[in-house]
Amino acid sequence: MNANSPEPAGFSVSHFLDLARKTVPPMHPGGRPIVAGFAVGALVLRLLNRRLGFLGFVATAWAAWFFREPARVTPTRPNVAVAAADGTVADVVEAEPPAELGLPFGRMLRISTFLNIFDVHVQRLPASGEITAAHYRPGKFLSADLDKASEDNERNSLAIRTEDGKDLVVVQIAGLVARRIVCEVKTGDQAVAGRTYGLIRFGSRVDLYVPLGSKVLVEPGQRTIGGETVLAELGG
Repeated sequence: MNANSPEPAGFSVSHFLDLARKTVPPMHPGGRPIVAGFAVGALVLRLLNRRLGFLGFVATAWAAWFFREPARVTPTRPNVAVAAADGTVADVVEAEPPAELGLPFGRMLRISTFLNIFDVHVQRLPASGEITAAHYRPGKFLSADLDKASEDNERNSLAIRTEDGKDLVVVQIAGLVARRIVCEVKTGDQAVAGRTYGLIRFGSRVDLYVPLGSKVLVEPGQRTIGGETVLAELGG
């Protein structure tokens, strides 16, 4: 096809670029320093050895993919809580929310989601309303698939009062490899269901606490999609 030939019917460069943008998700800003470090390392390895340099660039591409932030469509149903993260439901139990939040109510239903290194690692707000408390607590780095991780590991906790007056808690928990939790919201901010609010770098866990009397709609072992899967109809 020469330069003056018309484009095939239905094809345009802008349409192709639009499809590419929808297919390849953008990178969360919190991952950019890590990816930049991978890229610098790959360049150094390339100067030393071509094969090592190739492996370094593969690792850089993997890191960029790891910190992806795909678009999600959040359900508009009222009085529900959506998944804060992609992953696998580890357990559904009654538990006390993190003590450091200083909440006046007692036990809640805790839905724990485990994220492996292949899952999307951005976190999304489970419901719309107001963030009434936020607290970061340093801790251990046990494997995130252990139940003790909810109590002992480094974590960042948010309390959210929904537009319907229900209280939720969502907790980012670092894992065995993770050493950095990023949270971009604070007390007093407005919460919008499905909106990205943070990131855990590498394997991790996210706990969602909902009021007793809520109807949990997922089972242990079930896969969740952050910002889309409805975890519970809120009661209490």
